[in-house]
Amino acid sequence: MLVVTDDAIAEDAAPLSAPQDAPAEGPLRLALPNDADLAALAPLLARASLVAVVFPGFSDGRGFSLARRLRAAEYRGRLRAVGALIPDQFAYARACGFDEVGLTPALLARQGEGAWAAASRTPAPPMARRRAG
Repeated sequence: MLVVTDDAIAEDAAPLSAPQDAPAEGPLRLALPNDADLAALAPLLARASLVAVVFPGFSDGRGFSLARRLRAAEYRGRLRAVGALIPDQFAYARACGFDEVGLTPALLARQGEGAWAAASRTPAPPMARRRAG
């Protein structure tokens, strides 16, 4: 997976675990569907150094709401949006609490690395910053 942050695009090959496949102990990198029940996942979230929220389609915004709920619940680890996202959504993802966006190499190639680099330098619109904060 390629990870887009404010500063760079880098590879991250470390595995993610679905909640049902999470190890019983130790550090955790968790992948969640965008309709996850956070209350039921609280014990896993307490151990997670990274939570990746899966976006099944670029027009499905539930992942943005989940990010806000995670941050409101005081999740302080890395928060990654993964899946079908477009560069125009990067600033809003950051405003909602995401630290980064994860993309497949094929998706990044199709959308263009330059588009994502430009998006990472674009601030969120003022309305998005007010709602997210």
